[in-house]
Amino acid sequence: MKYFLIVLIALTLTGCTALDSLSGITDYFTGGEDNTDPPHELQDYNAEIEIDILWKERVGVGSKDYFLKLVPAIKDGRIFAGDMEGEVEAFELLSGDSVWDADLEMPFSSGPGVSTGTVVFGTSDARVLALNAGNGEELWNFPVSSEVAAVPVIAQGVVIIRTTDGKVTALDESTGRLLWDYELIMPALSIRGTGNPVVVNNNVICGFANGKLVSLRLNDGKHVWDASIAIPGGRSEIERLVDLSADPLVIDGTIYVASYKGGTSAVIEQQGEVIWRNPDISSYRGMGSDWRYLYVTDVNSDIWQLDQRNGASLWKQSDLHQRKLTAPAVLENYVVVGDFEGYVHWLSKTDGRQLARIRITDEPIDAQPIVVDDVIYVYAKDGTLAALKAKTL
Repeated sequence: MKYFLIVLIALTLTGCTALDSLSGITDYFTGGEDNTDPPHELQDYNAEIEIDILWKERVGVGSKDYFLKLVPAIKDGRIFAGDMEGEVEAFELLSGDSVWDADLEMPFSSGPGVSTGTVVFGTSDARVLALNAGNGEELWNFPVSSEVAAVPVIAQGVVIIRTTDGKVTALDESTGRLLWDYELIMPALSIRGTGNPVVVNNNVICGFANGKLVSLRLNDGKHVWDASIAIPGGRSEIERLVDLSADPLVIDGTIYVASYKGGTSAVIEQQGEVIWRNPDISSYRGMGSDWRYLYVTDVNSDIWQLDQRNGASLWKQSDLHQRKLTAPAVLENYVVVGDFEGYVHWLSKTDGRQLARIRITDEPIDAQPIVVDDVIYVYAKDGTLAALKAKTL
C-alpha cells in the first residue's frame, strides 16, 4: 500500500499521465535504493577555443524547476522569449537591446512559435495566445483541450498545437479559429514532454507517446501515414515507456527521430517507411545535425555522432555523463550543449573531445541552443538569455 501511495502522489504531481523524471522511479515498486549514476564532475581539459559572451539578459523567472517547453525563437533579426508567469520580451538579435516587452500574467508552458507577424504561446491551463510580433499586443486567445506541451509551430498561415492528452490542433494564424484536430489514444503513463511538430511541404509530422510517428495533411488534418518507431515491451507501464519526446529532424526528405527506449530511426518522409534503426541509442533530449552526421544526446547524457546514411555510431563522448545535457546544436566544427549547472560546452565534431566551456548561470539549461550565423543563443531555466561566440586561442 505504501508504494502504491508514493506512485499515486508522483503521478498526481506530474499531471496524472506524465513523469518529469524517471530517475529511480522503478525502485518505488521494490523498495530498493535509487541506483541512478551520479553526474560526472567536470574535468580539466586543454582549451582550444575561447568563448565570448556578446550579451546577456534576463527574461522574468524563466521556467524555474518545472519541465516546460519555453525556448527562445528567432525571426527577422529578433529573438523572442517568455517565462512561466507570462512575461514576454523581444530583443535585437545582434545587440541584445530590448525591442518590446509584455506582462500577460498567464501560465506559459510552451513557446514561442513565431512567424513574420505572429508570436504564439501555449499555457498550462489549456489556452493558446497569439501576439503581434512587432509590438507584443494580443491578437487572439483560444481554449484547447489540455496543457500545451510542445512549442507551437506556424506554417502557411496555420498554427499547430500539441497538448498533453495526445491531440494535435490546427488554428488559423490570423483569427485563432479552429481548423481541425486529430487525436491518438495515449498510453496510461508517459514522460512529461512532447516533441515539437515539424511541417514538411504540406504535411505535419508528429511523434507520440505510444512510439508512433504520424503524418497529417496540413490543410485538413487527414491521416497520411504512420510508422511504428518503437514497440512498447515489458510488464509494467514504466517498462513500456517508448515516448517520442525528442523533436524530429527532417533533412532532404528523411525524418530522423529518437525514442525514449526504442533507439534512433530514419524514416522516408513521403511514405513513412523506416530505412534504418539504431536500437542502442535512445533519447528524450533530441539531436542536431550537419550535412552528413547526426549528433544525439542519449538518455544518459552521453553524446553520439551517427552516420545519417545508416545510423552507425562513429564516436561517443561520455565525459559529461548524466549532466542532463540539452540536445546538441551544431556550429561549424563544433557541437554545443548546455548542462544542469549552467555550463555551455563546446565539443569537437571530429572526435567529441572538449574544446571549451563557459558558465552563463548557476541554474540548469535544458533548451537546445540555437545557431544563427556564427553565434550560439542559449536560454536557461532561470530566464537567462545569452549570445555566445567562439574564437580560436
